[in-house]
Amino acid sequence: MSTTALRVILDRAGEESPSGIGRYALELTRQLIATAPRGCEVLGVVPASPEPEYDRLERELPGLAGLHKSALDRRQLRAAWQHGFTRLPGGGMVHSPSLLAPLRRHDRVESPGDQMVVTIHDAVAWTHPETVHPARASWIRAMARRAQRYADAVVVPTHAVAEQLGEVLNLGDRVRVIAGAVSSTLVLGDDADERAERLGLPDRYVLGVGPFEPRKGTRELLWALADTAAPSIPLVLAGPTGDADVDIASVRADARLAPDRVLALGALDDADLAVVYDRAAALVVPSLAEGFPLPVLEAMSLGTPVVHSDAPALLEVAADAGLVVPRADFAGYPRRIAEALRRVLEEPLLAEELVVRGHDRVRAFSWRDSAEKTWQLHADL
Repeated sequence: MSTTALRVILDRAGEESPSGIGRYALELTRQLIATAPRGCEVLGVVPASPEPEYDRLERELPGLAGLHKSALDRRQLRAAWQHGFTRLPGGGMVHSPSLLAPLRRHDRVESPGDQMVVTIHDAVAWTHPETVHPARASWIRAMARRAQRYADAVVVPTHAVAEQLGEVLNLGDRVRVIAGAVSSTLVLGDDADERAERLGLPDRYVLGVGPFEPRKGTRELLWALADTAAPSIPLVLAGPTGDADVDIASVRADARLAPDRVLALGALDDADLAVVYDRAAALVVPSLAEGFPLPVLEAMSLGTPVVHSDAPALLEVAADAGLVVPRADFAGYPRRIAEALRRVLEEPLLAEELVVRGHDRVRAFSWRDSAEKTWQLHADL
């Protein structure tokens, strides 16, 4: 019996602390392996990387049928594929969990098995270009134009992103909405107390999860905590802040927040992150623009009430399981965030209701379902 291979581009998935897209690629690929139809196998494609990253990928993805190691590193591969200068050996199905893909002209009539599917996680490079590094925004738009020309399908995480992309790209009926889900490794361990003590977590706090970018409402969140309507409670930030696009310390000082009101923990592994979610009085997601707000589902999975903006993707993913803060009348946005946080912290019945709704909502998302929809997409092509 012949075997059909699905080649998955594993950009940044082998790093010790994978980016959001790297984590997405790992989780999806694990379940693509687990749900592979009879006669199908999953191969990985990775830019030239340090040996530990190759080893980590093979440990993280048991059952991977093989790993194609490009001779080009990530930067070189991004440039080469942007200009169509290289391709993968052989033909067949290619699935990219991002826009990094060898998009090129291919003959679907003569070679019906040749498929190219890419993923666009958000429309921020078009809707809020000022919040993205110019070089990155230019690359995203260039690769999206290649996807418009050559991709057989484009995966997006929400209907909100599909609608936003429809205004700037002509993708026709090639868009498929396939959501992400909570990481399989985000679980609370038996050593939660020890981890909380090591992290120096306050007894009660609200939580913000990175990346800390202008479009994530980071400035507005800090100003909200400084508002007289805000509860007097620390803000814990989970995620790297050293290279954040928003200078946390500077905004905190401008808002006249005492240094002990903001605790930046930096990047955390999933075991620590689970503890931080679990012990938070509330997660606040004040994003101005979103693609797929994974922290919302992560918090809900661990029983933490969520306060979030009315950005379309947030409304879609949270449904009625979060407390919504309108962004209109933007000058008053920080105060409305402060008032929403005070409600959750001071109204136990409201917080309990949000927790119950959150548990129900998070059940609608699973990586297995995402993988099965991905296999079905390739079958439909």
